[in-house]
Amino acid sequence: MAKTTLCLDIGSGTQDVLLHNPEINLENCPKFVLPSPALQIGRRIAKLRDKGKNIWLHGSNMGGGVTRFVRAHQEAGLSVVSTRAAAYTMADDLTRLTGSGIALSETCPDGYEPVLLTDFDETWWRNFFRAAELPWPDAVAACAQDHGFHPGKSNRIGRFKLWQSLLEEGEGRPESLVYDTPPAMLTRLADLQRDIGGGMVADTGAAAVLGALFVNDIEARSFDTGITLVNIGNSHLLAFLLFRGRIYGVYEQHTGCVDGAKLWADLESFRCGCLSFEQVFEERGHGSLCLDLPAEAEGFTPTYVLGPQRGMLEGYDVSFPAPGGDMMLAGCFGLIKGMSMRE
Repeated sequence: MAKTTLCLDIGSGTQDVLLHNPEINLENCPKFVLPSPALQIGRRIAKLRDKGKNIWLHGSNMGGGVTRFVRAHQEAGLSVVSTRAAAYTMADDLTRLTGSGIALSETCPDGYEPVLLTDFDETWWRNFFRAAELPWPDAVAACAQDHGFHPGKSNRIGRFKLWQSLLEEGEGRPESLVYDTPPAMLTRLADLQRDIGGGMVADTGAAAVLGALFVNDIEARSFDTGITLVNIGNSHLLAFLLFRGRIYGVYEQHTGCVDGAKLWADLESFRCGCLSFEQVFEERGHGSLCLDLPAEAEGFTPTYVLGPQRGMLEGYDVSFPAPGGDMMLAGCFGLIKGMSMRE
């Protein structure tokens, strides 16, 4: 691992940031919770809307968080033009832009204001580091939510194929959740990796779950008995069954499709390998998959819950860890943990 690593957990509302230097106490590493790139760029678009300016989008695929600002711009009667690369922010399949009113152009038309789309704006970050009088890091690692591009099929099914590949081909190794090179279908992570300079990337939910293993006591317990790790995000929730360094099961649902009682019932079924892919998919989730569960795992009963909606399981037999002393930075600590495990 590099001497200092800027770790970014990029969400829809915030980006949670850790400047990790293994040579100093973790408590003294700079940490930030900042507005997300989608929100920052969206506010710039809103200001241009207020000024009545047409806009030209260029840069990268940064996920759909900025799309509502683009639509508001159009609804105000203003024109939006985009490069092909930036247009993937609005649609993985650019044929879907037909009829949207967004034209494609690789150059900025006369009279249009350029707007850079990116999950990582190096110029912005260098200005931030300069203002904070911090040294520029040796490397950047980042995680973001990526449904992936799955032509001709449901992105719920396509995304779950990634988890199936993790369990069956990747032998369930938790460190394989952090990518040297993301799978081709994860187009947002591919653009993000290019923009951060080639550092490691991961899916946000997976990084948060890895963050639980940053807590030494949790990792140690996973070698004594099977454990259940859950990250309840604002839009997605993800759970893994982990035992002796291997993931034996994956469950992914949309947070808005369950309440605490339903989620707990699903987790009880998940822990014994009784929750089917079909049931979760029919309930508008992504699915559930388990390998043969070892008896030595003793039912994966200890349950650790992270994420901004973790309060959903308040009152149930769960623990709420705070990796590195800060639950908001679980994804960042997960990146650090995943990279150290790969080494």
